Amino acid sequence: MPNPVTWFEINGPDPEATSKFYSELFGWSMQPVPEMSYTLIDTHAGSGMNGGIGQTREGQPPHTVFYAENPDIQALLDTAESLGATTVVPVTVVPEMVTFAQFTDPFGNLVGLAQGDGSTNVSDGSNPPVDWFELSCSEPQKAWTFYSELFGWTISGGEGAGFVHGGVEPGAGSVRGGIGSTPDGEPHVTLYASVQDLQPYVDRAASLGGTVIMPSMQVDDHTTIALFADPQGTTFGVYASRS
Repeated sequence: MPNPVTWFEINGPDPEATSKFYSELFGWSMQPVPEMSYTLIDTHAGSGMNGGIGQTREGQPPHTVFYAENPDIQALLDTAESLGATTVVPVTVVPEMVTFAQFTDPFGNLVGLAQGDGSTNVSDGSNPPVDWFELSCSEPQKAWTFYSELFGWTISGGEGAGFVHGGVEPGAGSVRGGIGSTPDGEPHVTLYASVQDLQPYVDRAASLGGTVIMPSMQVDDHTTIALFADPQGTTFGVYASRS
């Protein structure tokens, strides 16, 4: 059974300011955990996945991480290492909260593992859901093989004019994603929230201190995307789809 993606993190130097930004931008509910310098996010979107806001270590750049879930993440971490990954955070138990680990894939992307049965607990509501992840690297087709073998994902795609991209189907009930070419030669993990209309969110992000990285752009016949950096410098995306 494929490993679903069930959690996301937004990491920067100031979790409190980051929480305020995303709460005002998307309406997400924030629950601070002060003793851990962490904030739990319930998007109140009724779909997608919940997440958290963490604090980066000294010298660590702002970044996002998605987490794939499995009942035995030590076995999954061992498999990742056998396929060329490097453990960054070994299996770690946070009592009464979570058991997790992180690794860097052979292409430089940081990815998380969470121990569990794959269930999600996103509260009902109409806020934008986080339901797409994008992993970019210099060898996307090799990454397809890596993640297919590690997580059992079905990845299908092809080559275009100067790029390679594959759509990821991590299994029933999971958020979907993509693995493709990197625009600047560097590895990237980007999370996306689904919205009905891009421009109001792009404008609001800028008014709240964010920076527009990529204005609205049509990527296929049905999908338009945009990217911004939050005030802490973390890149985040929004997309709109039409049938």
